[in-house]
Amino acid sequence: MTVSLSDPAPESGLLVAAQWLQGTLLGSVATAVAVIAFASIGYGMLSGRINLRRGATVVIGCFVLFGAPAIAAGLRELSFATLDPGEPPAPIAVPPPPPRPPAAPYDPYAGAAVPAE
Repeated sequence: MTVSLSDPAPESGLLVAAQWLQGTLLGSVATAVAVIAFASIGYGMLSGRINLRRGATVVIGCFVLFGAPAIAAGLRELSFATLDPGEPPAPIAVPPPPPRPPAAPYDPYAGAAVPAE
């Protein structure tokens, strides 16, 4: 059997472990735990046992955890946004330099009032 450079690499143990961790963090068990946490934080905030900052931290954490694939896809799109190779880049508008101030008339007596030693 010959191996070609165009063949995909075999899956490594790290890749399999990362996929398992992703499935665990985004699976049905994680969703159930997040719903329970969300409900208990909401109840704690309504009863006055949990302050608003702690509750907002939990809510934002749940959104970031479950929205991570969409956030990552958006960041990848942003970083890989390129121009069409056939399209020339847009010219950069450079403002003209400011006009030079008018030259002051020559005054031989302008300068230091004390003679130099």
